[in-house]
Amino acid sequence: MTAKTKIQLEFPIKCSPSVLYNRLSTASGLTEWFADDVNVKGKRYTFIWDGSEQVAEMVQNRDSRVVRFKWDDDEDEDTYFEFLITKDELTGDVTLLITDFADDGDEEETTELWNTQISDLKRVLGC
Repeated sequence: MTAKTKIQLEFPIKCSPSVLYNRLSTASGLTEWFADDVNVKGKRYTFIWDGSEQVAEMVQNRDSRVVRFKWDDDEDEDTYFEFLITKDELTGDVTLLITDFADDGDEEETTELWNTQISDLKRVLGC
């Protein structure tokens, strides 16, 4: 098993943290921009893209600021993907920080995928 590379991306988002959090943590919110469909049973989220399913467990959900998922089929215990919402106290600017892990050589592809996904998210949010 090859080690994965940690990727951290930062996206300014022009909306309230609570509205953004809803899009990151609920089946209906995630369906709007992240996957074709999302089914939730407890902490288990089934993401569906083009008819194929991938299951993740929500392993962290804190203060309407952090949502972390762990893919069921990922053998690496230390990998996850995470959404962290920050708000600058002075400017009020909201930023979405994404942490993900990519196989060696796939970093650029993974980054591009997130750029596309966040572009969809911003469109849905109207910002």
